[in-house]
Amino acid sequence: MIETKQKLLGKSLPELTTWIETQGQPSYRGKQLYQWLYQKGARSLAEISVFPKQWRATWETDPIGRSNIDECSIAPDKTRKYLLRLEDDQIIETVGIPTSKRLTVCVSSQVGCAMACDFCATGKGGFIRNLQAHEIIDQVLTVQGDFEQRVTHVVFMGMGEPLLNLKQVLPALRSINHDIGIGARSLTLSSVGIPGKIRELAEYRLQITFALSLHAPNQTLRSRLVPKAIHYPVKELIAECRDYVKLTGRRVTFEYILLDGVNDLPEHAQELAQLLRGFQSHVNLIPYNPIAEVDYRRPSPDRVQAFADSLTAQNIAVSIRVSRGLAANAACGQLRANQVQRT
Repeated sequence: MIETKQKLLGKSLPELTTWIETQGQPSYRGKQLYQWLYQKGARSLAEISVFPKQWRATWETDPIGRSNIDECSIAPDKTRKYLLRLEDDQIIETVGIPTSKRLTVCVSSQVGCAMACDFCATGKGGFIRNLQAHEIIDQVLTVQGDFEQRVTHVVFMGMGEPLLNLKQVLPALRSINHDIGIGARSLTLSSVGIPGKIRELAEYRLQITFALSLHAPNQTLRSRLVPKAIHYPVKELIAECRDYVKLTGRRVTFEYILLDGVNDLPEHAQELAQLLRGFQSHVNLIPYNPIAEVDYRRPSPDRVQAFADSLTAQNIAVSIRVSRGLAANAACGQLRANQVQRT
């Protein structure tokens, strides 16, 4: 049999039906394949017992496109962080975050990251390659299978910059929404901000949540924390976010990692409020999750609350993210970096 390099994961029902027919199987098996991929989480054709055993045995290389769990770290709060080994032996991270009513998956969009944020463990490791759509979708199914619980929310906040991989991220979003069945408004794409790419994303008019990793209220400080931001002035970035709101009708979430004594001063809160005044937005404050490579510190709870109160007093919608998985090396890139150090 002639093998195919194109993976089945990520294909729609019509596409899977067409593929099945090209393999000499009856068209009704397309629906069976679809159900086994997205509802039962089949990891290989060999698992799909409704298919002829002889036909399944002819495949030397499985075409589905699932990864293997290389390592799993579990925190006391039940957050699970996975290292997934891909077909080319590259390693990525994904995180399953359970609460009483939700199971959120934090997915990666690239192997490594080129943005080099000063406080991020992934950025210290550099960029290797973009993930394919099936490698993104696989992360959701892996967590769903390991927890034996339906995933309710997906956030693109893992390794990599999603806007630099839109060619694969967009079909992954489609499949997660339509095939796995997670509502568009339960999907969040987080970006540092790439010139022109926010408007490009807006043109698709998706009903997902767009989150911008801002982390500073002015260009000087932001360029220090996010070196690549030197090419993207804050005022232009905010203007593009305003366009996003106009085109999609969806507010923008601004993620702001609070670093003790660096970007959490009262004057920073004042400046941030001034920057965001006048359009639909929401600030998500994130107390820093320390990594070994840098000396940034996590601010005290009182300091975090004071920053939030200052924004609220200036009519800026704000929330404080509850940190999860601190005991599981859950800062982006930490677990993968630890494995690299061991090998």
